[in-house]
Amino acid sequence: MATQPPPRERLLDAADALLFTEGIAATPVDTILRKANTAPATLYAHFENKDGLVTEALRRRLGIWDNEWQGCVKAASGDKEKLLAVFTALRAYRSKHLAARWCGFLGTAAETNKHSKELEAVLREETNLLTSQLRQLAKPVAGANAEMLANQMALIVSGVLAMMLRDTPEKAITCGEETARALIDLHPRP
Repeated sequence: MATQPPPRERLLDAADALLFTEGIAATPVDTILRKANTAPATLYAHFENKDGLVTEALRRRLGIWDNEWQGCVKAASGDKEKLLAVFTALRAYRSKHLAARWCGFLGTAAETNKHSKELEAVLREETNLLTSQLRQLAKPVAGANAEMLANQMALIVSGVLAMMLRDTPEKAITCGEETARALIDLHPRP
């Protein structure tokens, strides 16, 4: 017989499966507790409240995303492909880890208007990861224009994540990747 993960992991798994697919406001704590097969006291002992659970679920999601992206960057050959690896990572992340229709970070930011300091911090961490990684990867491709290219790439990635709500994820990712390729080709080489 398979052993169950510890209660903390079950709560995080349930939060990830429910909060970022059904919505934070639409998912009552009781539903999360039932899916995780845990008692309210367990949630409060590990996370203090629902906001704390959302924060930790996002923090875990960010770590998984970062590892996936870093792996795709390492596997890419050439500077341009390393910059475009964000799209390879999106495909890989979706196929392995993501049940939600779009980005849990964008959804959380859009759905909740009063964030705790901890939740605000993890939302900033995700934005910082996206922008700093793109900026670093854009330097060998665009030189002095790296900042501009990184900002444009971040806009494309964000657009892809939003388009996943309107179209199939694969079509959105492919369109974003083609747009990014064309954009990169317009930037003068360093």
